[in-house]
Formats: sequence, C-alpha cells, structure tokens
Amino acid sequence: MKQYLQELKTQRWDDHRYYHHSRINQTLHLISALSFLAAYVLLFKDPAEAALLAWGVSMISRQSGHFFFEPRGYDEVNQATDAYKEEIKVGYNIRRKIVLMALWAAAPVVLYLAPSLGGYLTPAANWNEFWHQVGWAWLVVGVGGLLFRTVHLFFIKDVMSGLCWMSKIITDPFHDVMLYWKSPFYLLRGQLIDPMDHARHG
Repeated sequence: MKQYLQELKTQRWDDHRYYHHSRINQTLHLISALSFLAAYVLLFKDPAEAALLAWGVSMISRQSGHFFFEPRGYDEVNQATDAYKEEIKVGYNIRRKIVLMALWAAAPVVLYLAPSLGGYLTPAANWNEFWHQVGWAWLVVGVGGLLFRTVHLFFIKDVMSGLCWMSKIITDPFHDVMLYWKSPFYLLRGQLIDPMDHARHG
C-alpha cells in the first residue's frame, strides 16, 4: 500500500509540474473537475446523461487547455523539452489524445449515418433518443480509453503503474479542485503562467 500511494503521489506531481503551467489551462481544469463531479453524481441516475456532461463539458474544457493554452516550448522549470515530456507521459500524450478525441467525435457521426449499427440498436425516434444513444457511446469510449491505457501500462511499465494511473484519473476531479481553485483569481490579476516556484529544481 505504501508503494502504491507513493507511485500515485509521484504521478500526480509529475502531471502537475510538467503539464499545467498555464493559468488558463489550470482554470479550465477546475471547470472540468467541477463538471466531472456533477457527472459522477449523475452517473447513478442516468449514465448516458452523465457521459454527455463528462464529454461535452468536462473533456472539452480539459483538453482545450492542453491543446490551445499549455506552452509547448522548452520547459525551463523542469529543464525538459516538450518532446521529452511527451515521451515519458504516463497517460495520454497529445498524439494519443488526438486518437481518443477522434473516436469521441466519430461516435455521433456513426450513429447518425448508421442509426441501427447494423441491427444492434433500435434507431432513435427523435433527437432526445439520438443524444441518449450518443451518451452511451461516449460512456463506452471513456471507459474503454481508461481500461485500454491501464492494461497497456501493465505491459509497457508494470501493474502498479497502471493501477495507480487509473486511480489518478478517477480521482483527478477531486484533486484538481484542491489544486487549481485559486487559478481564476490569478488569471483576473493578469498572471497567464504559473511561475511554478514550488516545482523549480534547486
């Protein structure tokens, strides 16, 4: 258990210090985290609606922060190139995220063009039913993406790394709220980049 908690702590710390320098990105992660927490509650009532919220708000805000606002140049804080950080990233790096987001975007298109999925589904009778089916599809994409990378890590690293990463992803919304709740206030004061004084090497 001690090794597990230490690995989880390390993965969280590396995720923060390497990939969350932008205050806009941090703020979008706060929005994402709050939306994910609402989706977690909704999951017990309507999993499809929870997935619509998680992907439609949480994931879009979260990934927009990484794609559009996080600096991609040389990381002076950690003395690391962007290529190095992409190579060592435990979870989904930019290339893997593009694949995951492509699957997410493809789901409603596929359901629109093939409403029955070759006879596996009852075609939606209206737009509400259509988006409900999209929600289920997005839930499958989300859970599938989580399990795929977890098992992948079992083979390319070890079981501990995979289980810790899965735990980190599931608990990220709680952790992100604690970590980034002040970020909007820094943004309002004009600070676009976190100086990361707490993360600088001696």
